[in-house]
Amino acid sequence: MKSTREGTERLEEFKRENPLFSLCGLNCGLCTMRVSSHCPGCGQGNRPCRAARCAMERGIESCFECPEYPCEIYDRADEYDSFITHLNQRADMQKAAEIGIAAYTAEQVEKVELLERLLAEYNSGREKTLFSIAVNLLSVDEVRSAIQEADRETAGLPLKEKAKHMTKRLRKTADQHGIELKLRKKSK
Repeated sequence: MKSTREGTERLEEFKRENPLFSLCGLNCGLCTMRVSSHCPGCGQGNRPCRAARCAMERGIESCFECPEYPCEIYDRADEYDSFITHLNQRADMQKAAEIGIAAYTAEQVEKVELLERLLAEYNSGREKTLFSIAVNLLSVDEVRSAIQEADRETAGLPLKEKAKHMTKRLRKTADQHGIELKLRKKSK
């Protein structure tokens, strides 16, 4: 049997190829903690969670590769959010399994670029979480379209007005899908 220290050292060495998509289905590249450089992403030297420990023991890169997926780890995973929305966690895992991790990662790279653009050009200091959730839950085309329209409609406006306009546009698009652009807190 391994000592606790040996097990901890082994977990701290846990590394993954894809820092944008966590093994449990969260889009780490769109997380406010990663955007703020507070977290490198799943399996990038941070403290592994229960899913990471399981994946490491099984030698898999993503939970959807496991024959037991979805397991009890996912029983209540989408009921509330952490620093990033968990709302599409299972759907994103399914999409990655269907189109392949390379195609899914390419989409995530584009979403990260869109988020970076929103933060650079439309963030007055209060929109980071909202933009992260919007890019995570809306399609690439919807976010790209919102940016293109806002670019035309807000040219020359002060940043605060541009941020207000973008927030309104993203909320309107989300409302059309019945999506609320806010993190769901765990009830105590």
